[in-house]
Amino acid sequence: MGEALLMIEFACNVSVRGTKMNVWTTNAGSPNGAGKLRKNALAVAAGALLCCAAILPAAQAQENSLLFLAEDVPSGLDPDGPSIAIPTTQLGMVQLLEPLIAYENAAQPNDDGVNVPDFTKPVGRLLESWAYDADKLTWTLKLRKGVKSCAGNEFSADDLMYTYARALNVGGAVPNAWFLLNMAGVKGFTTDVFSSDKAIADKAKQLGDGIRKIDDYTVEVEQVKPNPLYLVNIAVTISQGVFDSKEMKAHATDADPWSYDYANNVNLPSFGPYCLDNWTKNSEIRFKANPNYYRGKAPIDVAIIKKVPQGGNRISILQSGQAQLIQGMTPNQYDNIRKMPGLKVSGVLGNEGLFIVMNFKTPPFDNIKLRQAIAYAMPYERVIQVGYGGQAKQWESVVPSTYPSFIKQDPPYTYDPEKAKALLAEAGYPDGKGLEKYADQFKLTYVSEKETTLGPVVNQIRSALTGVGIPVTLDPIPQAQYGDRQIVKKDLAFAVNDQEKPIGVDTGYAMQLFFVSKEAGGLNNMMNYANSELDSMWASARNEPDKAKRDATLADMQKILMRDLAWLPVVEFKTQWAHTDKLKGITWNPGNSLLLNELHY
Repeated sequence: MGEALLMIEFACNVSVRGTKMNVWTTNAGSPNGAGKLRKNALAVAAGALLCCAAILPAAQAQENSLLFLAEDVPSGLDPDGPSIAIPTTQLGMVQLLEPLIAYENAAQPNDDGVNVPDFTKPVGRLLESWAYDADKLTWTLKLRKGVKSCAGNEFSADDLMYTYARALNVGGAVPNAWFLLNMAGVKGFTTDVFSSDKAIADKAKQLGDGIRKIDDYTVEVEQVKPNPLYLVNIAVTISQGVFDSKEMKAHATDADPWSYDYANNVNLPSFGPYCLDNWTKNSEIRFKANPNYYRGKAPIDVAIIKKVPQGGNRISILQSGQAQLIQGMTPNQYDNIRKMPGLKVSGVLGNEGLFIVMNFKTPPFDNIKLRQAIAYAMPYERVIQVGYGGQAKQWESVVPSTYPSFIKQDPPYTYDPEKAKALLAEAGYPDGKGLEKYADQFKLTYVSEKETTLGPVVNQIRSALTGVGIPVTLDPIPQAQYGDRQIVKKDLAFAVNDQEKPIGVDTGYAMQLFFVSKEAGGLNNMMNYANSELDSMWASARNEPDKAKRDATLADMQKILMRDLAWLPVVEFKTQWAHTDKLKGITWNPGNSLLLNELHY
């Protein structure tokens, strides 16, 4: 029996997990050999798909369960952990965390049938209501009663106070929760927490009177100046979801009093629609519906996200009926799926884009003329056609074009090899001479698990840049390593990124998140961009009550960022999922992580 199970596991590894043997393709030298290999491959694949039912979760056979295939699974779960920027990590987090507010869906879904939020209509989640006193710069938060966590603990002001105190502690790998409260101007959330003077830092990490518990279901939050971002930011689930403080404290240790290790590697206790059932890193994560969820138990009892790296294998398993939902396919693959009976593709042009990271701390990328040369050597239209099958458009600023206050670069960067060569010469590298000594810096890094999607893109970029004398080579690395180097170490010299987006729907939010210097309160400035003029402009705009003046400042900031190419925006693309046509309730949110409790059959 044991040997039989091992054989089943091996066969499923071939077709499902995309290991050494990919049975869906062959590069055999002769036509006859290729045909024979293809027949054998299809036979193995068919057998594997049949037998996979023996080891894939039995849940997919039930009407109230879901098998969701993704390119990866969460590598951590703590909102302040090192993998916070990884989309599949965020996908896991949002199933467990519950935010203070969310947004109502728009009256009508989009053309693909996707529900989209109306950002003018915030609605309470853990908050029953909220009110703002402009004279006192104070928010009064009324908490919802009768809410219970997966552990059965009732939600109260103590949980919110714990969550804010933990954010102020900034003891995780990334001060993500602190950042949003600092951005919103909450009293006490200052950059003093990062002071090299321990006494100053320790004092700054005390919660103080900026956040006050009034009673078990009322909390007041005071701002230092008028700031429109508090309400925007508390809707960001992955950064402002509320912890079950009793459960977190139960797993605290002397070495880890805020339970960072537990939250990142074991469980993320909160009040969300799902509870963590089982988690095997690099393989799968299983959720079960929270029976205590205050909005009603999720329609799908058991939800499993399983890692299947090969896109073709994800499609085959979806087509076989064993999985109900997949993500991370190429536009051409999504087009093919649209033609398959019983399947559907749902998507939205939201806030996703692909850009190039060029690290200012890594020469020669500190040379603005070189950065601009790369912008004019970028084959935008080839990337759109070859990489995205025409289902993308050139991205003409550093913030999503769907967001308020977006402005286009004028004139735009275009593919102009001659101009690129002229700028290279101005940068001191005529025809690329002298760049050969930076060979390591010109390794174009990207996520290896996204080879199917990004491979065609990076090859187009390499070909175009080498054509003007820039010595680009390709450097695929694992997702977890990429995330750590991007958001923690910030040492990626030259990279393709298609997974960063401002989840807060505000251009100013994007400015502080990505482009303001760390010293001025920036968080994920992966390019190590530092511009004192930009920092000063944001310091003014963040507290500007006049919308027209704020928008004008944000427009000027975008012009500076595009001049310096803080990052090089390439294309904006559609966020899409493929699923059985029986699955309903696909709902987009700015985090681009599906909320599985919205789904039903």
